[in-house]
Amino acid sequence: MVQTETQGSSASGSQPTSAKKRVARLAFWSIIIGAAVMGLKFVAWWLTGSVALYSDALESIVNVVAAMAAFWAIKVSHKPADLDHQHGHHKAEYFSAVLEGVLIIVAALLILFEVWRSWGVPMNADEPWLGLGINGVAAVINAFWATMLIRVGRAERSPAMVADGHHIMTDVVTSAGVLVGLVGAIATGWTILDPVLAVIVALNILWQGWHVMSSSMNGLMDRAVELEEHMRIRDIISANSKGAIEVHDLKTRIAGRATFIEFHLVVDADMSVGESHVICDRIEDALKEEIPSVRVIIHVEPDDEAKLPKGTVAVPFA
Repeated sequence: MVQTETQGSSASGSQPTSAKKRVARLAFWSIIIGAAVMGLKFVAWWLTGSVALYSDALESIVNVVAAMAAFWAIKVSHKPADLDHQHGHHKAEYFSAVLEGVLIIVAALLILFEVWRSWGVPMNADEPWLGLGINGVAAVINAFWATMLIRVGRAERSPAMVADGHHIMTDVVTSAGVLVGLVGAIATGWTILDPVLAVIVALNILWQGWHVMSSSMNGLMDRAVELEEHMRIRDIISANSKGAIEVHDLKTRIAGRATFIEFHLVVDADMSVGESHVICDRIEDALKEEIPSVRVIIHVEPDDEAKLPKGTVAVPFA
Protein backbone atom coordinates (compact mmCIF):
# COMPACT_ATOMS: atom_id res chain seq x y z
CA MET A 1 0.00 0.00 0.00
CA VAL A 2 1.35 3.42 -0.97
CA GLN A 3 0.13 6.50 0.84
CA THR A 4 0.31 10.05 -0.40
CA GLU A 5 -0.71 13.16 1.51
CA THR A 6 -1.14 16.79 0.59
CA GLN A 7 -2.15 19.92 2.43
CA GLY A 8 -4.36 22.48 0.74
CA SER A 9 -3.16 25.99 0.17
CA SER A 10 -5.44 27.28 2.92
CA ALA A 11 -4.66 24.76 5.60
CA SER A 12 -3.18 25.60 8.95
CA GLY A 13 -0.14 27.77 8.59
CA SER A 14 -0.77 28.55 4.93
CA GLN A 15 -4.13 30.30 4.95
CA PRO A 16 -3.81 33.58 3.01
CA THR A 17 -2.44 36.28 5.31
CA SER A 18 -5.14 38.75 4.28
CA ALA A 19 -7.87 36.28 5.35
CA LYS A 20 -6.15 35.68 8.70
CA LYS A 21 -5.86 39.40 9.36
CA ARG A 22 -9.49 39.99 8.40
CA VAL A 23 -10.79 37.32 10.79
CA ALA A 24 -8.51 38.47 13.63
CA ARG A 25 -9.46 42.12 13.07
CA LEU A 26 -13.18 41.36 13.21
CA ALA A 27 -12.66 39.26 16.35
CA PHE A 28 -10.88 42.19 18.02
CA TRP A 29 -13.58 44.68 17.02
CA SER A 30 -16.22 42.33 18.43
CA ILE A 31 -14.78 43.06 21.87
CA ILE A 32 -14.97 46.84 21.35
CA ILE A 33 -18.48 46.80 19.87
CA GLY A 34 -19.69 44.34 22.48
CA ALA A 35 -18.46 46.62 25.27
CA ALA A 36 -20.16 49.66 23.70
CA VAL A 37 -23.47 47.81 23.29
CA MET A 38 -23.23 46.55 26.87
CA GLY A 39 -22.81 50.15 28.07
CA LEU A 40 -25.89 51.28 26.12
CA LYS A 41 -28.00 48.48 27.55
CA PHE A 42 -27.00 49.21 31.13
CA VAL A 43 -27.91 52.86 30.58
CA ALA A 44 -31.30 51.73 29.28
CA TRP A 45 -31.82 49.58 32.38
CA TRP A 46 -30.72 52.42 34.69
CA LEU A 47 -33.25 54.77 33.08
CA THR A 48 -36.17 52.34 33.36
CA GLY A 49 -35.41 49.96 36.21
CA SER A 50 -36.82 47.19 34.00
CA VAL A 51 -35.74 43.69 35.02
CA ALA A 52 -36.26 42.61 31.38
CA LEU A 53 -33.78 45.25 30.19
CA TYR A 54 -31.46 44.24 33.01
CA SER A 55 -31.56 40.65 31.75
CA ASP A 56 -30.76 41.93 28.25
CA ALA A 57 -27.80 43.87 29.65
CA LEU A 58 -26.54 40.81 31.54
CA GLU A 59 -26.44 38.84 28.30
CA SER A 60 -24.26 41.61 26.84
CA ILE A 61 -21.64 40.84 29.48
CA VAL A 62 -21.56 37.30 28.11
CA ASN A 63 -21.15 38.73 24.60
CA VAL A 64 -18.05 40.66 25.64
CA VAL A 65 -16.45 37.71 27.46
CA ALA A 66 -17.30 35.41 24.55
CA ALA A 67 -15.76 37.89 22.09
CA MET A 68 -12.54 37.87 24.13
CA ALA A 69 -12.50 34.06 24.11
CA ALA A 70 -13.17 33.98 20.37
CA PHE A 71 -10.34 36.45 19.72
CA TRP A 72 -7.92 34.25 21.68
CA ALA A 73 -9.12 31.06 19.98
CA ILE A 74 -8.87 32.53 16.49
CA LYS A 75 -5.31 33.72 17.15
CA VAL A 76 -4.37 30.24 18.38
CA SER A 77 -6.11 28.43 15.51
CA HIS A 78 -4.10 30.46 12.98
CA LYS A 79 -0.79 29.19 14.35
CA PRO A 80 1.04 26.86 11.96
CA ALA A 81 1.53 23.20 12.76
CA ASP A 82 4.41 22.39 15.09
CA LEU A 83 6.02 19.31 16.65
CA ASP A 84 3.37 19.08 19.38
CA HIS A 85 0.43 19.85 17.08
CA GLN A 86 1.40 18.33 13.74
CA HIS A 87 -2.10 18.67 12.27
CA GLY A 88 -2.39 22.33 13.23
CA HIS A 89 -4.39 24.19 15.89
CA HIS A 90 -7.76 24.31 14.09
CA LYS A 91 -9.82 22.93 16.97
CA ALA A 92 -8.96 25.80 19.33
CA GLU A 93 -12.03 27.64 18.07
CA TYR A 94 -14.32 24.85 19.28
CA PHE A 95 -13.10 25.36 22.86
CA SER A 96 -14.07 29.01 22.57
CA ALA A 97 -17.55 28.06 21.38
CA VAL A 98 -17.99 25.58 24.26
CA LEU A 99 -16.94 28.29 26.73
CA GLU A 100 -19.45 30.65 25.14
CA GLY A 101 -22.20 28.07 25.65
CA VAL A 102 -21.29 27.74 29.33
CA LEU A 103 -21.29 31.53 29.79
CA ILE A 104 -24.69 31.81 28.11
CA ILE A 105 -26.15 29.32 30.56
CA VAL A 106 -24.60 31.18 33.52
CA ALA A 107 -26.14 34.43 32.25
CA ALA A 108 -29.58 32.79 32.04
CA LEU A 109 -29.30 31.59 35.64
CA LEU A 110 -28.31 35.09 36.78
CA ILE A 111 -31.35 36.52 35.00
CA LEU A 112 -33.68 34.03 36.71
CA PHE A 113 -32.16 34.94 40.08
CA GLU A 114 -32.71 38.65 39.38
CA VAL A 115 -36.33 37.98 38.42
CA TRP A 116 -36.89 36.14 41.70
CA ARG A 117 -35.15 38.91 43.68
CA SER A 118 -37.05 41.80 42.10
CA TRP A 119 -40.47 40.19 41.59
CA GLY A 120 -43.15 42.70 42.50
CA VAL A 121 -40.81 45.72 42.34
CA PRO A 122 -42.40 48.18 39.87
CA MET A 123 -40.55 49.59 36.86
CA ASN A 124 -39.26 53.16 37.03
CA ALA A 125 -41.50 54.93 34.53
CA ASP A 126 -39.72 58.33 34.63
CA GLU A 127 -37.76 57.84 31.39
CA PRO A 128 -39.20 54.68 29.81
CA TRP A 129 -39.17 55.81 26.18
CA LEU A 130 -35.63 57.14 26.31
CA GLY A 131 -34.44 53.88 27.85
CA LEU A 132 -36.26 51.81 25.25
CA GLY A 133 -34.86 54.00 22.47
CA ILE A 134 -31.30 53.49 23.68
CA ASN A 135 -31.86 49.75 23.91
CA GLY A 136 -33.24 49.82 20.36
CA VAL A 137 -30.09 51.52 19.06
CA ALA A 138 -28.00 48.83 20.77
CA ALA A 139 -30.10 46.13 19.07
CA VAL A 140 -29.60 47.68 15.62
CA ILE A 141 -25.81 47.80 16.15
CA ASN A 142 -25.85 44.16 17.23
CA ALA A 143 -27.92 43.10 14.21
CA PHE A 144 -25.48 44.71 11.79
CA TRP A 145 -22.46 43.23 13.52
CA ALA A 146 -23.92 39.73 13.92
CA THR A 147 -24.75 39.60 10.20
CA MET A 148 -21.18 40.51 9.31
CA LEU A 149 -19.67 37.97 11.72
CA ILE A 150 -21.81 35.12 10.39
CA ARG A 151 -21.08 36.01 6.77
CA VAL A 152 -17.30 36.30 7.24
CA GLY A 153 -17.18 33.35 9.64
CA ARG A 154 -18.83 31.07 7.09
CA ALA A 155 -16.63 32.35 4.27
CA GLU A 156 -13.46 31.76 6.30
CA ARG A 157 -14.80 28.62 8.03
CA SER A 158 -14.33 30.00 11.53
CA PRO A 159 -16.52 28.14 14.08
CA ALA A 160 -15.78 30.66 16.84
CA MET A 161 -16.83 33.62 14.70
CA VAL A 162 -19.99 31.91 13.43
CA ALA A 163 -20.95 30.91 17.00
CA ASP A 164 -20.35 34.47 18.21
CA GLY A 165 -22.44 35.86 15.36
CA HIS A 166 -25.35 33.50 16.02
CA HIS A 167 -25.23 34.31 19.73
CA ILE A 168 -25.35 38.05 19.05
CA MET A 169 -28.20 37.53 16.58
CA THR A 170 -30.12 35.69 19.30
CA ASP A 171 -29.47 38.69 21.50
CA VAL A 172 -31.02 40.88 18.77
CA VAL A 173 -34.16 38.74 18.68
CA THR A 174 -34.30 38.85 22.49
CA SER A 175 -33.96 42.64 22.50
CA ALA A 176 -36.71 43.02 19.89
CA GLY A 177 -39.06 40.85 21.94
CA VAL A 178 -38.26 42.75 25.12
CA LEU A 179 -38.85 46.11 23.45
CA VAL A 180 -42.22 45.07 22.02
CA GLY A 181 -43.27 43.59 25.35
CA LEU A 182 -42.22 46.63 27.39
CA VAL A 183 -44.00 49.01 25.04
CA GLY A 184 -47.12 46.96 25.69
CA ALA A 185 -46.49 46.98 29.43
CA ILE A 186 -46.06 50.76 29.54
CA ALA A 187 -49.08 51.37 27.31
CA THR A 188 -51.40 49.07 29.28
CA GLY A 189 -49.94 49.48 32.76
CA TRP A 190 -49.50 45.71 33.09
CA THR A 191 -46.13 45.83 34.85
CA ILE A 192 -46.22 42.07 35.43
CA LEU A 193 -45.16 41.75 31.79
CA ASP A 194 -41.69 43.00 32.75
CA PRO A 195 -40.58 40.01 34.91
CA VAL A 196 -42.47 37.60 32.66
CA LEU A 197 -40.47 38.86 29.68
CA ALA A 198 -37.26 38.40 31.68
CA VAL A 199 -38.14 34.75 32.32
CA ILE A 200 -38.81 34.22 28.60
CA VAL A 201 -35.45 35.83 27.82
CA ALA A 202 -33.69 33.50 30.28
CA LEU A 203 -35.30 30.38 28.80
CA ASN A 204 -34.37 31.50 25.28
CA ILE A 205 -30.77 32.06 26.39
CA LEU A 206 -30.64 28.59 27.97
CA TRP A 207 -31.75 27.04 24.67
CA GLN A 208 -29.16 29.04 22.73
CA GLY A 209 -26.43 28.00 25.17
CA TRP A 210 -27.29 24.33 24.70
CA HIS A 211 -27.30 24.74 20.92
CA VAL A 212 -23.86 26.42 20.89
CA MET A 213 -22.35 23.75 23.16
CA SER A 214 -23.80 20.79 21.23
CA SER A 215 -22.59 22.19 17.89
CA SER A 216 -19.09 22.70 19.27
CA MET A 217 -18.97 19.22 20.78
CA ASN A 218 -19.76 17.80 17.33
CA GLY A 219 -16.67 19.58 16.02
CA LEU A 220 -14.49 18.24 18.82
CA MET A 221 -15.75 14.72 18.03
CA ASP A 222 -14.43 14.89 14.43
CA ARG A 223 -17.81 15.23 12.74
CA ALA A 224 -17.89 14.29 9.06
CA VAL A 225 -18.89 16.80 6.37
CA GLU A 226 -22.57 17.17 5.50
CA LEU A 227 -24.05 14.67 3.01
CA GLU A 228 -24.23 17.27 0.23
CA GLU A 229 -20.54 18.14 0.69
CA HIS A 230 -19.66 14.44 0.89
CA MET A 231 -21.32 13.85 -2.49
CA ARG A 232 -19.50 16.84 -3.98
CA ILE A 233 -16.15 15.44 -2.79
CA ARG A 234 -17.08 12.07 -4.22
CA ASP A 235 -17.90 13.60 -7.60
CA ILE A 236 -14.63 15.56 -7.70
CA ILE A 237 -12.60 12.42 -6.98
CA SER A 238 -14.52 10.33 -9.51
CA ALA A 239 -14.16 12.96 -12.24
CA ASN A 240 -10.37 13.13 -11.79
CA SER A 241 -9.44 9.48 -11.18
CA LYS A 242 -8.95 8.41 -14.80
CA GLY A 243 -6.49 5.51 -14.94
CA ALA A 244 -7.54 4.05 -11.59
CA ILE A 245 -9.71 0.96 -11.15
CA GLU A 246 -11.71 1.81 -8.07
CA VAL A 247 -12.12 4.21 -5.16
CA HIS A 248 -13.48 3.09 -1.81
CA ASP A 249 -13.52 3.84 1.95
CA LEU A 250 -14.01 7.59 1.55
CA LYS A 251 -13.89 9.25 4.98
CA THR A 252 -14.01 12.91 6.00
CA ARG A 253 -13.78 15.01 9.14
CA ILE A 254 -13.91 18.70 9.95
CA ALA A 255 -11.53 20.49 12.31
CA GLY A 256 -12.27 24.21 12.38
CA ARG A 257 -11.43 25.63 8.95
CA ALA A 258 -9.73 22.41 7.80
CA THR A 259 -11.42 19.53 5.98
CA PHE A 260 -9.62 16.18 6.13
CA ILE A 261 -10.31 13.68 3.32
CA GLU A 262 -9.07 10.11 3.19
CA PHE A 263 -9.79 7.29 0.73
CA HIS A 264 -8.33 4.20 -0.97
CA LEU A 265 -7.41 4.35 -4.66
CA VAL A 266 -7.11 0.97 -6.41
CA VAL A 267 -4.81 0.81 -9.46
CA ASP A 268 -3.42 -1.94 -11.70
CA ALA A 269 -0.79 -3.94 -9.85
CA ASP A 270 1.65 -3.40 -12.74
CA MET A 271 1.30 0.39 -12.61
CA SER A 272 4.46 2.18 -11.50
CA VAL A 273 4.58 4.37 -8.40
CA GLY A 274 5.16 7.39 -10.62
CA GLU A 275 2.09 6.69 -12.74
CA SER A 276 -0.15 6.21 -9.68
CA HIS A 277 1.24 9.37 -8.17
CA VAL A 278 0.20 11.34 -11.26
CA ILE A 279 -3.41 10.22 -10.66
CA CYS A 280 -3.16 11.17 -6.99
CA ASP A 281 -1.78 14.61 -7.85
CA ARG A 282 -4.63 15.21 -10.30
CA ILE A 283 -7.26 14.32 -7.67
CA GLU A 284 -5.54 16.35 -4.96
CA ASP A 285 -5.22 19.44 -7.17
CA ALA A 286 -8.93 19.24 -8.05
CA LEU A 287 -9.91 18.95 -4.37
CA LYS A 288 -7.66 21.86 -3.38
CA GLU A 289 -9.18 24.03 -6.08
CA GLU A 290 -12.76 23.37 -4.95
CA ILE A 291 -12.46 23.01 -1.16
CA PRO A 292 -10.66 25.55 1.07
CA SER A 293 -8.31 24.36 3.82
CA VAL A 294 -8.29 20.76 2.59
CA ARG A 295 -5.89 18.01 3.58
CA VAL A 296 -5.97 14.79 1.58
CA ILE A 297 -4.62 11.33 2.37
CA ILE A 298 -4.78 8.72 -0.41
CA HIS A 299 -3.97 5.04 0.14
CA VAL A 300 -2.90 3.52 -3.19
CA GLU A 301 -3.66 -0.22 -3.44
CA PRO A 302 -3.14 -2.95 -6.07
CA ASP A 303 -6.09 -4.43 -7.96
CA ASP A 304 -6.38 -7.49 -5.70
CA GLU A 305 -7.68 -5.09 -3.00
CA ALA A 306 -10.64 -4.06 -5.15
CA LYS A 307 -14.07 -4.50 -3.61
CA LEU A 308 -16.03 -4.56 -6.87
CA PRO A 309 -16.07 -7.14 -9.69
CA LYS A 310 -13.16 -7.00 -12.12
CA GLY A 311 -13.87 -5.38 -15.46
CA THR A 312 -15.80 -2.45 -13.99
CA VAL A 313 -15.02 0.54 -16.22
CA ALA A 314 -16.21 3.36 -13.99
CA VAL A 315 -14.52 4.34 -10.76
CA PRO A 316 -17.37 3.81 -8.29
CA PHE A 317 -17.27 3.99 -4.52
CA ALA A 318 -17.56 0.82 -2.48
